[in-house]
Amino acid sequence: MFVQQSARLLRNRAFSTSAARRTTSVTLKALGLDAYNLGVYNGAWGGNGTIVESVNPATGEVIGAVQQANLSDLNQTLDNASQAAKIWRSVPAPKRGEIVRQMRNALFAKIEPLGKLVALEMGKILPEGIGEVQEYIDIADYAVGLSRMLNGQVVPSERAGHMMMEVWNPVGVVGVISAFNFPVAVYGWNSAISMVCGNSVVWKGAPTTALTSVAVTKILAEVLETNNLPGAICSLASGGAEIGNAIAHDKRVDLVSFTGSTNTGRKVALAVQARFGKSLLELGGNNAIIVHNDADIDLAVRSVLFAAVGTAGQRCTTTRRLFLHADIHDTFIERLIKAYEQIKIGNPLESGILCGPLHTKQSVRAFEQGVEDVKAQGGKILHGGNALHHLVGNFVEPTITSIAHDAPVVHREIFAPILHTIKYDDISEAVAWNNEVGQGLSSSLFTTSPEKMFNWIGPEGSDCGIVNVNIPTNGAEIGGAFGGEKETGGGRESGSTAWQQYMRRQTCTINYSGMLPLAQGIKFE
Repeated sequence: MFVQQSARLLRNRAFSTSAARRTTSVTLKALGLDAYNLGVYNGAWGGNGTIVESVNPATGEVIGAVQQANLSDLNQTLDNASQAAKIWRSVPAPKRGEIVRQMRNALFAKIEPLGKLVALEMGKILPEGIGEVQEYIDIADYAVGLSRMLNGQVVPSERAGHMMMEVWNPVGVVGVISAFNFPVAVYGWNSAISMVCGNSVVWKGAPTTALTSVAVTKILAEVLETNNLPGAICSLASGGAEIGNAIAHDKRVDLVSFTGSTNTGRKVALAVQARFGKSLLELGGNNAIIVHNDADIDLAVRSVLFAAVGTAGQRCTTTRRLFLHADIHDTFIERLIKAYEQIKIGNPLESGILCGPLHTKQSVRAFEQGVEDVKAQGGKILHGGNALHHLVGNFVEPTITSIAHDAPVVHREIFAPILHTIKYDDISEAVAWNNEVGQGLSSSLFTTSPEKMFNWIGPEGSDCGIVNVNIPTNGAEIGGAFGGEKETGGGRESGSTAWQQYMRRQTCTINYSGMLPLAQGIKFE
């Protein structure tokens, strides 16, 4: 029944070859892109690696091609970035902020075509694509202010005639390895903050969103070149696992910021630690919402809908587990299914569409395997459960299951719109179930009880890095530190004190007394 309904809702007729090609051509032209593009930038454009084609996940059509980096290209890029870092670190921080402000304005001027490219290449709906570019703009605004507030602190010295203080200095070169699902924003979080901290940045985006990486770099490079600054401050080395692996192992990269799967993140962490580098990890999430029996049900239903279906379930903060109190369980499921039935699946560029395609055919297979695992492990499919193979593109039905909290499939992150629902009787067991998975990114409790709210955010509550009340697990603001615990990696990006990860903390003691008193009263005479 729902397959037929989905077919009616999915507006595949909008995907005419001529219309799709026309949209693609206009978008690429507005961003200075062509059918073939160089994917290495280190002050000059180049690339001698393999050519990767970017495919529209909604149509299966090739959008364009990018010539990636080989190891020789990466070596040159790291050399150039290292030299650029020496120049950039000497620029006063507020002046660095001014360059980021200009980049912010340049991004804003291209927000429409860049957001459209994200929709074309990644597959998220257009409002989300534009919203992602806006997120880069917002973090750039934040970084401009931060450039005047990279403050250390004065520490009282126990010795007369001495002053002790903390000083923050740039780490040097920051390598950013980002994922396909946020091909603009994640780089923006790292780049804007890292730049005002005085570092150069070498970026390896996902191969499947290489056009977006090139488009963003073109925008930033123009600003740097206009200001007679080395373009290698914002370098790009497009590529796959070989390039990422080389970045992780290279001592010239002082900090590696990696966003991706827990399995790959573990390898990156070990490689960086082996050379005593610094790493910032943003890995998997298996996020849960708890809806208690005193919650605002209308608010909770709308929140779950966005959290579970937004970006077709391909956010690291997507809600994948839903714990419902027994008193409201049946009513909530009924209302949630009705809301799911209204979801329009289809062309992410078309107004009114809420669920676009999955990014790749491999993602569709992972969705299908997840559904089969639910059935095999004693679960039920309450809604959806089908890949829409009869349609063009990588479309699946947003799916709701009913299954035990400890089923293996529930503890596995599936990057697709599958929502597991579980009934509970006491909130303490729901909190324990929230915490029992390996990941610890985002979580949310819906309740009107102040007592439960504060217990939830306290030491006996959620063990996640993001702990919300009465809002979804996704849609984080840039002012707070973004990241999670356990297998999510422990890294923090964006706001709060996340900037400190991109700098070296130095404790400085200055003796202006002319004497030499030693700490702890030690006499050495």
